[in-house]
Amino acid sequence: MSNVSRREFLAGVAVTSVAANSMAQTAQKLSVRPNILFILADDLGWGDLSCYGRPDYQTPNIDRLAKEGIRFTSGYSAAPSCTPTRVGFHSGRYPARLMIGLEEPPIARKLLGDRAKTVGLPRQHPTVSSLLKKVGYDTALIGKWHVGYLPAFSPLHYGYDEFFGITSGAGDHFTHKDPAGDPDLFEGDVQVEKTGYITDLLTDRSVEYLERKRSNPFYLGLHYTSPHWPWQGPGDKSLGGTLKNGPEGYSAGGSVKIYAEMMRHLDKSIGRVLDPLRNAGSEKDTLVIFTSDNGGERFSYNWPFTGQKFDLREGGIRVPAIVRWPGVTKAGIVSDQAVITMDWTATMIAAANSTPDQTYPLDGADLLPILSGRKDLIDRTFYWRTKRYGAVRRGRWKYLREEKAEYLFDLSVDEREQADFKSGNPSVFEDLRKDLEKWESEMLRYPVQ
Repeated sequence: MSNVSRREFLAGVAVTSVAANSMAQTAQKLSVRPNILFILADDLGWGDLSCYGRPDYQTPNIDRLAKEGIRFTSGYSAAPSCTPTRVGFHSGRYPARLMIGLEEPPIARKLLGDRAKTVGLPRQHPTVSSLLKKVGYDTALIGKWHVGYLPAFSPLHYGYDEFFGITSGAGDHFTHKDPAGDPDLFEGDVQVEKTGYITDLLTDRSVEYLERKRSNPFYLGLHYTSPHWPWQGPGDKSLGGTLKNGPEGYSAGGSVKIYAEMMRHLDKSIGRVLDPLRNAGSEKDTLVIFTSDNGGERFSYNWPFTGQKFDLREGGIRVPAIVRWPGVTKAGIVSDQAVITMDWTATMIAAANSTPDQTYPLDGADLLPILSGRKDLIDRTFYWRTKRYGAVRRGRWKYLREEKAEYLFDLSVDEREQADFKSGNPSVFEDLRKDLEKWESEMLRYPVQ
């Protein structure tokens, strides 16, 4: 790792109100404003791609994306569950700065009751989509929203020109009903009925969007619902409509074989989405980012990590992260640079030559200097918090609080988090512990229930 300090790094490339002008200068030096395609998988674990080590199936299209760009081995999600991470992405800020970021998570509108009218991303809060739209981008969200229910919290209120997808935490992949049994597929603000496997519907719409003739650069957020439960492969149409209402019914069943089919089809679909860029010769003009919203669940392959979704062990927050921007990123790079969800927000804003709202300074860092190879690897400090757990990673060290137990892990030699290093490194342990406490004091408190 570079000897550049964290303070110097944040002063030079972090996205804050002070760094806003330098972000635009960075983008101008690299390229004209690119098209931006941000692909977010749902509950896809760190090892669920063959380029990250999955042994029982192949993901050739995503693997090719990695070979043509940069694959990060220390990619992190903003949280170990869906809604907080999406809050982190859309806002570019730690989820715990917003009340909706404390939801873990709202799984269906009916299950929230009257709170569905008030729980959502604040309308006045700037988002990656509003900041890109402000500088002339065509914007669309295709897929899962999950940071508030329509009509009060429609994606169209946050800078998206178009929305096609679901609003809840999960949906039957064939009937498109949420876990409470209500239809949950929208075209803009209008509920619609469509026949088909949801991955195919989202892919078809994305291909159509990318094939349009336009005079402005585009930003497409493609937020797939796969491989999140219910576990239904493209050939499992007979399972559609058979799920019992409630999260337990939707998260039941499944198998490693079905999960593999979901992943193969997701990979094939991403290949279809990338084809229009290749066919139009616009790959070099398009920044493509692929990642996941949190660690995987029951059928994920998270080796060598322990933990899964909802945990702050590495298996719950370490995720794949791949970036391709020909002419900026070199092909075939594998990077151990630690990155987090909010960085993608900051990087996209910088690449688009936009600036963040100074009233809402971003927590992410503009990674363009890293992506272009103009900066060496930098030690980063990341924080996580759930109702039960807390964690901080700085460089190779990770402090973890799990209810009444506290640990210090050295991820450079123990990625499985099996050995507690706090007795041999008391000053590091105490420093990280106090750092997390300070950070938590600056975040919103969980409401008393």
